[in-house]
Amino acid sequence: MGGPDYSAQNRGFREVFKGVFRRGRERRLYTLSLAPSKSHFDEDLIKTPMGELREWRPERSKLAAALLNGMKNMAIKPSAKVLYLGASHGYTPSFVSDIIGKKGFLFALDFSPEVVRRLVLVSEERENMAPLLENAVLPAGYTHRVSRVDVIYQDVAQPNQVEILMKNVDIFLRRGGTAYLALKARSIDFSEKPKAVFKRAGDELKRSFEILEEVPLAPFEKDHMMFVVRKR
Repeated sequence: MGGPDYSAQNRGFREVFKGVFRRGRERRLYTLSLAPSKSHFDEDLIKTPMGELREWRPERSKLAAALLNGMKNMAIKPSAKVLYLGASHGYTPSFVSDIIGKKGFLFALDFSPEVVRRLVLVSEERENMAPLLENAVLPAGYTHRVSRVDVIYQDVAQPNQVEILMKNVDIFLRRGGTAYLALKARSIDFSEKPKAVFKRAGDELKRSFEILEEVPLAPFEKDHMMFVVRKR
């Protein structure tokens, strides 16, 4: 069970992105907790002179997997406003909340009432995080609850994943903003080879975005690709 290690020191941790830390060559990341001593997901908490770090595991987070697999464009940073589509129980959103800090804000959206109930519990400890029970397919339904944002992060396993992203980008992402699409090939077409699905998705994205990176998520996630795109 996760718990604070009060004997740990700063030594060995380095900041690899703003608000994201790594120790040595460990295949995991850490963030400075906005809710010290709170272990939302049984993660390890490590006390250091700079604050309490939370262990962020790539096998549980596609964003962490992409970073460990070499993703270079990290627009999720302190003070950013983020719309997270497909927030689920809040594992990755809780780390996004840590990264953006008190001056940032996170709209965490999911369509499952059962999932959002858990998301609410996580959000209660985090003033910069708002849980929303909404369907990402219908962004017009939450325009009154979500402001313009710097970043959209999407992890929605639907056949029309690219279309969902485009709809939300058109309404909520500021010009020049960055979007992340954690694309699951098998959710789009189970019969087609993932490489072909990724190629088709990339071609579709190019019509509206500048593609900054395409990062495979193996071995943490099979048949997944993280597309990082910028709104023109």
